[in-house]
Amino acid sequence: MRIGIVSPPWVPVPPTGYGGTEAVIDRLARGLVAAGHDVLLWCTGDSTCPVPRGHVVAEADGEHMGFDAIELHHVIRGYEALLEWGAEIVHDHTLIGPVYSRRFTRLPVVTTNHGPFNAVLSDLYRVIADDVGVIAISHDQAARTVVPIAAVIHHGLDVDRFPVGDGTGDAEGPYLAYLGRMAPEKGARRAALAAGRVGARLIIAAKMQDRAEHRFFHDEVEPLLDDRITFIGEIGPDERVALLGGATALLNPIAWPEPFGLAMIEALACGTPVVALRAGSAAELIDDGVTGLLCDDMEQLVRRLGEVAHIDRRRCREEAERRFTTERMVADHVAVYERIVRERQGSAA
Repeated sequence: MRIGIVSPPWVPVPPTGYGGTEAVIDRLARGLVAAGHDVLLWCTGDSTCPVPRGHVVAEADGEHMGFDAIELHHVIRGYEALLEWGAEIVHDHTLIGPVYSRRFTRLPVVTTNHGPFNAVLSDLYRVIADDVGVIAISHDQAARTVVPIAAVIHHGLDVDRFPVGDGTGDAEGPYLAYLGRMAPEKGARRAALAAGRVGARLIIAAKMQDRAEHRFFHDEVEPLLDDRITFIGEIGPDERVALLGGATALLNPIAWPEPFGLAMIEALACGTPVVALRAGSAAELIDDGVTGLLCDDMEQLVRRLGEVAHIDRRRCREEAERRFTTERMVADHVAVYERIVRERQGSAA
């Protein structure tokens, strides 16, 4: 198949730091090419994903994330390029693109919602779902909307790029890890409080972008830092692998219906158990007592932290290899692409 992929214009593909959506797009694009498909990735000019690419935005512009004019310019030029190239189907990961794509009535388009189906996004996807296949990234996410869902496809990763760590820590000894974004619902403060209560080391790696995230860090997290609870900021892919592989466990005390949680399967690939609150997609990704611990509240999480020592790191890796590979993710997407193309051809006949 000739598959066009449209990435948002805010982060390069793959990301150099934080960027779950762009990491998934990178793996999907490379995986599709490896599976024998032709791909044209419409992204930013500073992207390095090793597939045929096109762009109009020279450099990723995260500081202006959400500026509709920038995204619309990116989308308009992208669809022009993909139509000229002869795309049989377009997988659009932007917000504006799937709405814009409805003007091309003969072009099959699918889109992935990488965020929650809140009131704003549910309205957006509701009005396009008759023309555009909407892919959800977890069953929990899909269950929170009345929008018709074309498929639920869990993210995958290149497991071989995540060497198994021994979980013994670094030069200063064992540690727990927190990896994510510095937002209240993501749980950095709760992770720090839990580690403090059991006297464990915690390394917090998190992206801070907007004012609210900086304010939350300075007001709620920074006062908890000491010689055992440290903050190292945003880290790149190689540093992520090292951090996760050395950790005793990944703490993921989310307090919102997170649609997926890429850090959780990255931890499993490194052989690292995940300790999470039972929210969002966590129960789909983590098997309680097998690849991590799922807890109903913070009190239970603190009480159960000692159980991490009984989790088999080899089993964590095996589950990542069985359930969360790029190859499985690619096969699931190709099945959806082929079905959508058939349906579009049938309706046009």
